[in-house]
Amino acid sequence: MATVAETTRAAEVREVLDAVRAEGRTSLSAPEAKRVCDAYGIDVPGEGLATSPQEAVAIAEDIGLPVVLKIVSPDILHKTEAGGVLVGLATADEVSAGYEKIVANAEAHDSDAEITGVQVQQMLSGGTEVLIGAVTDPTFGPVVTFGIGGILVEVMRDVTFRLAPTSRADALEMVDGIRAADVLRGVRGRAGVDRNALAATIEAVSQLVTDFPEITEVDLNPVLAREDGAVAVDARFVVSFDAPDERPPRYSQEEILRVMTSLMRPRAIAVVGASDSEGKIGNSVMRNLVDGGFEGEIYPVNPKASEILGKKCYADVTELPDGVDVAVFAIPAKFVPDTIAKVGDKGIPAAVLIPSGFAETGETDLQRQLVESAR
Repeated sequence: MATVAETTRAAEVREVLDAVRAEGRTSLSAPEAKRVCDAYGIDVPGEGLATSPQEAVAIAEDIGLPVVLKIVSPDILHKTEAGGVLVGLATADEVSAGYEKIVANAEAHDSDAEITGVQVQQMLSGGTEVLIGAVTDPTFGPVVTFGIGGILVEVMRDVTFRLAPTSRADALEMVDGIRAADVLRGVRGRAGVDRNALAATIEAVSQLVTDFPEITEVDLNPVLAREDGAVAVDARFVVSFDAPDERPPRYSQEEILRVMTSLMRPRAIAVVGASDSEGKIGNSVMRNLVDGGFEGEIYPVNPKASEILGKKCYADVTELPDGVDVAVFAIPAKFVPDTIAKVGDKGIPAAVLIPSGFAETGETDLQRQLVESAR
């Protein structure tokens, strides 16, 4: 049963999403993103929405100078490219002039853009820039990511992933799992960051996208990781109200371990589409198993042969003996969905698919059928 706090935060996010849906938008504004972050305990800098230079100055003096100004517009997603970001504004005069400049830049970038106002945000310094995000994969559902962020994200490509929702232990493993983990722990006299604060933010993002399938993308970048916490300096949320209601099933660690053991240490392998003809994939798979010294049982499946490479051949997956751990597919893509259903019915826990001809060649419907059948 949900706690009062969980119910309250869900209601807050639902109110935001309902407003976005009503306006036909696909992303959250900066103030909406802050509401969502606040609801799920994701720390963000002090900020406010100004609709005039005077209001911008009042907000800046309230949260403390220096500040950052960012244009807020549902029609401008990439603020920097539109000249919609100004940093390091340290006086009231600079904030007032910055407001005018940032609005003028946005109007020059897109004269038809709807301008909601200007976000006035506390400017933070210090710490290590990391990214925390999530994206919805059509096969695996929501996937959470963590890595080095800021301007280095495209250069370093130092990231790690987990399926959502993540536990605190999973989140800590993510923090420790990137190549630059030593930087986060502290090197050359530099203090380490608050790993628990990072893990808590990862966990919060993972729970958010689990609770709300409409949120298909989260990008907190940069997140400033410091000794005393982690603050998401910029937050971007993408939504889709056409997202499927059903999520891929989640399995326990025991179930995953059992299937992975079957896959990596199989006692028996079935080769679906095994062949005696050299040059065919089904023949290469058989030869690799036989010549490679696989010590378990090998069961070729081919309705037109009685024996392949000295192994008894079976006409159909349904005729295989019990105890097969892995089915290797070497048949045309169009036959895979129906055959993989037979593999599941036979109780074979893992499959390796060699055929091409699915989404990578434009056959998205066939891939969808395959995924549904495999599940």
